[in-house]
Amino acid sequence: MIFSQLDEFKKDLKFLVKNFRSLPEDLEVVKRVLEVFPSRRPPFSFEISDLGLSTCVIKVKKIACKSLKGRGVNSGLRLIYAYFPLENKIVFVELYHKNNKATEDRGRILANFT
Repeated sequence: MIFSQLDEFKKDLKFLVKNFRSLPEDLEVVKRVLEVFPSRRPPFSFEISDLGLSTCVIKVKKIACKSLKGRGVNSGLRLIYAYFPLENKIVFVELYHKNNKATEDRGRILANFT
C-alpha cells in the first residue's frame, strides 16, 4: 500500500501533535490496519458518499490515541482519506479532533479530487 498526504493534512498533523504527542505513532498503527482493511469498516469507518466524486473518500471515526488515556478508540480524532484500489494507494486528506471541528472539510476534498 502506498501512503501519501496532502499538504493541508501535514498542517493538521503538526497542529494536533502539540496536544497529542503519540499521534505519529498512532497513525502508524492506523496505516498497518489500512494495509489489511483499506475500505470502509462500519462502525469504525464509513464512506462519504454524497460528494459527487468517483473517488472513494472514507472517514475513520474510531482512532485509538495513546495520548488520550482511558478513551481508547473513542478518542474523538477523525481521519479522512481517499482510497484508490486500482493504484493500491491511500491519500490522507484531513485529521481533526471532533471538539475542534464539527465535520470534515468538504471544500478541501472537492478541491483535491475533482
